[in-house]
Amino acid sequence: MKQTRFYRNWVASDLINFTVVDNETDISISAERNLENETKKLVRRYRKDIVDYIKRNPGFETSLKPLPGDDNAPGIIKAMLKAGLLAGVGPMAAVAGAISEFVGKGLLRFTSQVILENGGDIFIKTTQERKIGIYAGTSSLSKKIAIKIKPGVMCGVCTSSGTIGHSLSFGKADAVILVAQDTIIADAVATATCNRVKNEADIEAALNFAKNIEGVIGAMVIYREKIGSIGDIELILPSPEPSPQRGEGRVRGKKSG
Repeated sequence: MKQTRFYRNWVASDLINFTVVDNETDISISAERNLENETKKLVRRYRKDIVDYIKRNPGFETSLKPLPGDDNAPGIIKAMLKAGLLAGVGPMAAVAGAISEFVGKGLLRFTSQVILENGGDIFIKTTQERKIGIYAGTSSLSKKIAIKIKPGVMCGVCTSSGTIGHSLSFGKADAVILVAQDTIIADAVATATCNRVKNEADIEAALNFAKNIEGVIGAMVIYREKIGSIGDIELILPSPEPSPQRGEGRVRGKKSG
């Protein structure tokens, strides 16, 4: 995935930006001050919870289907299990979003603003308007669209793709972006939604699937030159045409060039 991490140059200039790497976890953080040490402690804590749980329950790591809840599990595991059940996917579909959510919330003890990106899955708490750019591989819409995040918002923004990156996907969408009340739900639902898009005819049904899941705020699908959105999601497009904002399953095309 490192070959696509050029997007880490698109960061908030008013905040302090730094990265933390711990084994497979490689995250970028923007905050009001450098919190590298605090971030490392949180990452190691939550990675340990996940690794230790997998040692006791190997099926947690490999299941592609939802698993039942576990009252005795650590909080991050419970959240991943719940997200998997809601989205109809295995709990590890939400692992990057879970790390983002739990570490991001932990950092809010030290800063009032955090933008934390983990493999394209973002936890954000901001006091001012932000714009999150969208990378969609070879689609002509790639890097031309952004999602507007309003001041005072805390949410998760996650991306899944069937054409970019190393993550397992059964779909063919160039990018599926989910905005949800937390990053764990956003991650799991982004995966499940992307799995449903095999061609442009699937876009509307996939968007309706996503919007009906508890905790989802809005969703967007990019498939080649087609884009669709649903819910309370505000897009900034390069075209003067009306944006598919706060829509109900709108799908539109864009010609190359």
